[in-house]
Amino acid sequence: MTRKILIVEDDPSTAAYLAKGLTEAGYSVEVSHDGRDGLFLASEGIFDLVIADRMLPGLDGLSLVGALRAAKVETPVLVLSALASVDDRVDGLKAGADDYLCKPFSFAELSARIEALVRRTDRTAAEPQKTRLSVGDLEIDLLSRHVSRAGRSIPLGTREFSLLEFLARHAGQVVTRTMMLEKIWNYHFDPGSNVVDVHIGRLRRKLEDGFPTPILHTVRGAGYRLAVDG
Repeated sequence: MTRKILIVEDDPSTAAYLAKGLTEAGYSVEVSHDGRDGLFLASEGIFDLVIADRMLPGLDGLSLVGALRAAKVETPVLVLSALASVDDRVDGLKAGADDYLCKPFSFAELSARIEALVRRTDRTAAEPQKTRLSVGDLEIDLLSRHVSRAGRSIPLGTREFSLLEFLARHAGQVVTRTMMLEKIWNYHFDPGSNVVDVHIGRLRRKLEDGFPTPILHTVRGAGYRLAVDG
């Protein structure tokens, strides 16, 4: 099956370079030179990936990504930008982009990132859609977003619930900080903060305070593990 990629890039030479290389790599490519037009095309949901420049006429790349996510369009988006500071990359990922590549870039790296995003999408589509997860006496309803342990309701914030769901889908396995940064925060680099540990600490208190046995374990030097057996 030929993958369809939408390129939203206002610089004609860059757009032509990307389109030529991706077409030669076997992708079906469509190009838009305007942010608003790109948003309209991407909203149709017919593309496997969107590559968007950050600085666009009509609508900037981050606003484009934000509008897609607000409309529940989950097509992977890779943002290209000459803005390369850590804060710039964090802003891009927080806006909803799945990856952020700084200009100038090598086509080999771009191609590898595209392949990784497509593989991730394929794995997600192939996974059976469970509506409930359980780990010992911990129950997670994915539809109602209700969590309980031993029958006692545990209220969680949005980020805490996402973190718990990710840990529960890997129950019994060590989940690294890098894995959590990529999946929960969309960080594909080390932000140099203890954001994971802070959220894990809050989640652990909610899951374990008042219960006789621990369920969220620290694996020193590796990450965290959700399990009833320690």
